[in-house]
Amino acid sequence: MRFAAVLSEHPLATQAVGEVVGQVLESLDAAPDIAMVFVSRSHGGAIEDIARVVRRLLNPRVLVGATAAGVLGGGQEIEGGAAISLWAARFGVDVEPVRLEAIPTAEHLLVAGGAALQADEGTLLLLADPFSFAMDQVIDHLRVVAPGVTMVGGMASGALGPGGNTLVLDDERFTTGAVGVWLPDTVDVRAAVSQGCRPIGEPFVVTRAERNVLYEIGGRSAVERINELVESSTDAEKRLMAAGLHIGRVIDEARLEHGRGDFLVRSVLGADRSVGAVAIDDEIPVGATVQFQVRDAASAHEDLVSRLRELHEGGVAGALAFNCTTRGRGLFDGPDHDAGLIVEMLGGAVAGMMCAGEIGPVGGRTLVHTQSVALAIFGNG
Repeated sequence: MRFAAVLSEHPLATQAVGEVVGQVLESLDAAPDIAMVFVSRSHGGAIEDIARVVRRLLNPRVLVGATAAGVLGGGQEIEGGAAISLWAARFGVDVEPVRLEAIPTAEHLLVAGGAALQADEGTLLLLADPFSFAMDQVIDHLRVVAPGVTMVGGMASGALGPGGNTLVLDDERFTTGAVGVWLPDTVDVRAAVSQGCRPIGEPFVVTRAERNVLYEIGGRSAVERINELVESSTDAEKRLMAAGLHIGRVIDEARLEHGRGDFLVRSVLGADRSVGAVAIDDEIPVGATVQFQVRDAASAHEDLVSRLRELHEGGVAGALAFNCTTRGRGLFDGPDHDAGLIVEMLGGAVAGMMCAGEIGPVGGRTLVHTQSVALAIFGNG
C-alpha cells in the first residue's frame, strides 16, 4: 500500500503516537516519502516527542506537522478532544522540505526559504502560523517566483494568540512562519476548494472603496444594497443573513456567469449607516464584481458533494483535507460531516486538520479561504 491514514483518540500522547505509528507500519510496505502529523491542542505540548517517534520509527524523507483545534482521520473529525492523526505516503520520487518565513522590510515583504519552489512546478503542501505569517502576501510573492506551483494546506489553529501554535519540519520545531513539502509534477495531485457559502441577490461592481471599507456598490451605497437585499429575500434567507452576512469577490472576471464556488468569500464585519459604508475582513478594489453570500449547512453539503464528484474521476488512493474550524458541529447537525463524506465518496487514506484559514486554488488562483474545505487528492497513478 502507498498511502496510510490512522487516528488515535487515546488521552495519553505516548499511547496515541504508538498506536498511529504502529498501524501505519503495518499498512505500508516501505518507508514513506512523506509523513504528516496533525496534533490536537490536548497533545500540543508533546508534539516534539510525537514527531521524534514518527521520525525514528517511520523514517520518512520529510515529516511535516502542526497543532490544531481539531483533527481528521478516516471518516472522523475530533473537535476539542485529544487526538493524533497521522498520514503517510510513498511516491517513489524526490520530495523536498520547505521552510518559509515572511520578513517585513521597509519596501516589501521578504519571503525567506523555499529553494525547492524555484523549479516552478509541482505541488506545495503547506502548514502556516496565522499570527506570524502574512499568507496572502506570501501567495502573491510565490505567484511571481513560482507561478506553476499549486499550493494546498491550512493555517494552524492550535492556539488563540501569537506563539501558541507549533509547526514541525523533520527534526525542527517552529512557532512562526510556515512549513511544508514540495512534490514534483509527476505526482498525481488534484487540488480543489469547497466553499461553505452560497450567493444571494444580484452581482454588482464595486464603484467606491477604500481599503477594507465598501462605500458604493453598483453606484449606490453599500448599506442601501444590503437593505434592498433584505427586502427581497425570503424569511429563511433573512435568518441566515442575521446569523452572519458575507460577501464574495469574483475570481475570474472574464466569465459571464458566476455561481457558488466562483468567489473569494469574506465576512461583513459591520456597517456605518451615517455614510452608508460596510467594513469587511479584506480589501476589495474598485471595479471588482461582488455578490453577497450566506452560510448554511445545505449549501456547504451540496458544494462539497459537487467537488468530490469532480475529484473522484481517475480514482483516489489518498486525500488531505483542511477544514475551517467554523465547520464541523458548528455548521452541521452532527459530527464527522466533511470527513465522513470524503471517505464515503472518495475512499482512500484520508487525514487532515481544522484550520484558521484554508489554502487552495479557486478560478486557477491560490487563495486563503475561510469556512471552506481545501482538498489535495492523490490518484492511483
